[in-house]
Amino acid sequence: MKAILSFLKRYWGVLRRPSVHYSLGVLVLGGFLAGIVFWGGFNTALEATNTEAFCISCHEMEDNVYMEIKETIHYSNRSGVRATCPDCHVPHEWTDKIARKMQASKEVWGKIFGTINTREKFLGMRRELAEHEWARLKANDSLECRNCHDYDSMDFTRQSPRAARFHSSALGSGDATCIDCHKGIAHRLPDMRDVPGW
Repeated sequence: MKAILSFLKRYWGVLRRPSVHYSLGVLVLGGFLAGIVFWGGFNTALEATNTEAFCISCHEMEDNVYMEIKETIHYSNRSGVRATCPDCHVPHEWTDKIARKMQASKEVWGKIFGTINTREKFLGMRRELAEHEWARLKANDSLECRNCHDYDSMDFTRQSPRAARFHSSALGSGDATCIDCHKGIAHRLPDMRDVPGW
């Protein structure tokens, strides 16, 4: 026992004081291990916040927009493929995903301060919230839509004549993006009566 205590005392002293032989190694190894732990924790948290269960864990989302998506083809369809909240609101590429997560962190403040904690408050802010999301999708060329809906794979012969005409011209030329025509595709539209063209 005395030998073990002596051994521990000696090596504890080496770890505590700067040493020519060990300090750099200890720092590198410690930094490497800390990096692994941090990176693993960061990715675990990122993936946990990128699930539908997380998105609807607050009643503001579950009682409002989640109820609406259940009525759409993105939720229930003949093929059984379901789009979840992150599919439409979080880009799939890592750098875009991180940028979106930082942007979405403002939503935590909304939760803390009760910005939309009642149906009435949500409906009062619905148009503003929708316009923010439409602007984001317009700015990134509807990136989240294009993760599933690939223009190059579209079969225009299986679309209605009107859809085929708009897809082949507006999307093909880059004059428009998905969100320009498909507002309200998964959620009810806000009151748009005062917007020209609606």
